[in-house]
Amino acid sequence: MSEDAPELTAELVVDGAVPSQPVISPDGCWVAYVVAAVGHRAERRMCALGLAAADGGSPPRKLTAGTTADFGPRWAPDSASVFFLSDRTGSAQLHRIWLGGGEAEVLTDWHGEIRDAWPLADGRLVALVATDEPTEDDKRRRAERDDAIVWGQQLRRGRLRVLDLATGELRTVDGLGGRHVVELAPRPEGSALAVISWASPEQDPGLVTSELHVVDPQTGTVHDLGRTGPRARSPVWWQAEGSWHLAYLARPGPFGGYAVYDVAVTAPAAVHRDLTEGMSACPAGLAQVADGPPLALFADGLDTAIGRLDPGLRRFRCLSARDGLVDSLTASRSGEVVAALATTSREPVNVHAGPPGGPLIRLSDTQPALRAISWGTQERLSYQAPDGLDLDGLLILPPGRSRADGPFPLITWVHGGPPARYADQFLLGPRSPGQWLATAGYAVFLPNPRGGVGHGRDFAAAVVRAAGGAVGGADWSDIVTGIDLLITEGVADPDRLGIGGASYGGFMAAWAIGQTDRFKAAIMDAGISDWGMLLATGEFGTMDAALSGSCGWEGTGPHPHDQVSPISFASKIRTPVLIVHGQDDTNVPVSQAIYFHRALSWFGVEHELVIYPREGHAFAERNHQLDLLCRTRAWFGRWLHDGASDGRGLPA
Repeated sequence: MSEDAPELTAELVVDGAVPSQPVISPDGCWVAYVVAAVGHRAERRMCALGLAAADGGSPPRKLTAGTTADFGPRWAPDSASVFFLSDRTGSAQLHRIWLGGGEAEVLTDWHGEIRDAWPLADGRLVALVATDEPTEDDKRRRAERDDAIVWGQQLRRGRLRVLDLATGELRTVDGLGGRHVVELAPRPEGSALAVISWASPEQDPGLVTSELHVVDPQTGTVHDLGRTGPRARSPVWWQAEGSWHLAYLARPGPFGGYAVYDVAVTAPAAVHRDLTEGMSACPAGLAQVADGPPLALFADGLDTAIGRLDPGLRRFRCLSARDGLVDSLTASRSGEVVAALATTSREPVNVHAGPPGGPLIRLSDTQPALRAISWGTQERLSYQAPDGLDLDGLLILPPGRSRADGPFPLITWVHGGPPARYADQFLLGPRSPGQWLATAGYAVFLPNPRGGVGHGRDFAAAVVRAAGGAVGGADWSDIVTGIDLLITEGVADPDRLGIGGASYGGFMAAWAIGQTDRFKAAIMDAGISDWGMLLATGEFGTMDAALSGSCGWEGTGPHPHDQVSPISFASKIRTPVLIVHGQDDTNVPVSQAIYFHRALSWFGVEHELVIYPREGHAFAERNHQLDLLCRTRAWFGRWLHDGASDGRGLPA
């Protein structure tokens, strides 16, 4: 490490700002986006709106001050103003700010929850997704604590509403019955809306009961296009031979990555056609192009591709391949300019823009202080599983070190999902601590086992029971194979191995230490210890049975999910474990951590259980993120050092 290079501190990681939600103006000249600190200090996160010239011709500037939560930017059709949601008046309300200057104006005073907003092409109306306002009876019952919950009715349904900008009238569009509206997409140069709805606001059964509709917001007329696949999102409009089509993302099954489906709006029968079947890359995002066919992002191994739909072939044609990760693609009216979030192995995420088939230039620079840090060298890995399946991943070596300096203490950090991946991206954060650990002297292995995305649909579905797989099977073997390869190549010290991860990665860490005693330390972050209990209490419910194989109500058991639950192997665990969990996690409830803690206590296993108040599945508060970063290093430093130390309990 360079003598004059500043030290990477937890504060530098957490206090940095990150961009999100980029949207390019219809004329392709400007990009609006959200900027927020990684961790928030107050009760809620403060977010500012940023604005950058799409050609990079002028430095970015703030549209809003960032003293409130400003988010969800949407451009007006004439590119002269930006609509956004903000809680500056108390609850989240719709606002508008003009590029020419001046303060943002408040457009709504709604006492329900506004979740999304889309200005329509006529410039007079804005379509909203908003829940009902509390009734007088609701207020009375709350005041009198007459608040018994009838299950299934405790969550307020999102409803389609339309705001008249001239009069301020906000009216509800009927026609969808009691269905819960989750996403909108206005048709270019028209008033029709594509609407995705669920049968219920709850994730289970909501995500598997998605339907697609076309709604006329003026008349309330609804044209139903039928059931979609699970987790439908991102509807976009396009035309073929004068007729409108809707393309959208959905999963062919509960797990296994996304596919792009297409349906002709005016066809006599709504046929949802799979446009991405057989592709080796996995679709990750769709972008509306008003004057042409849609664009799409594809997870392609460790990189990302941008493709355009060929209307004749009904297939996507690759326009460009981008190193690392590209996300949140958005396109101008013509489709000649796009904006997105992009990150590579040595560049943190920032807003980029340019032609979809050409170079993208960086517009934002939200963490310039990181450029002075000496980073670990990030290397792409390619290897084969025992069954011959091609695999990839990443290896990060300590700063200034090479393979010849090995073997190193090796920490394997497994990604969440399982339908996620490591792209060749900049990995620095409380939940993605690759560089944080590398700068402390560790080699870090970031595997992409089967079940993740980036290698086609079959690869992503390989851990689903219906496809003949199961979590903790071949995906675990994929990870072990990578570790063994790094040991054989002299990179990893077999006597100083650690493992960790969050969510599915937390499950895999807990699973690993029940299968082998090779690891000297483990971190289980928001991990699953019992799949049956996850189905009972987690927000995804029965969908998780696709991974674990059973629900628990099939009979007296033993059940397939018992065979892949880490809790079933607790008696075999000897590895010290740090368990961390958010107290308010609804995805993987904190009971998973407590159950594992009680089992380890019963068998006398060295461990710590740390629960973070107010946190959900993702940790948002600054002090909790600082604690997690420091605790992660300290835990591995305690168990993986070889007797020498750099004075901070870290490996020398």
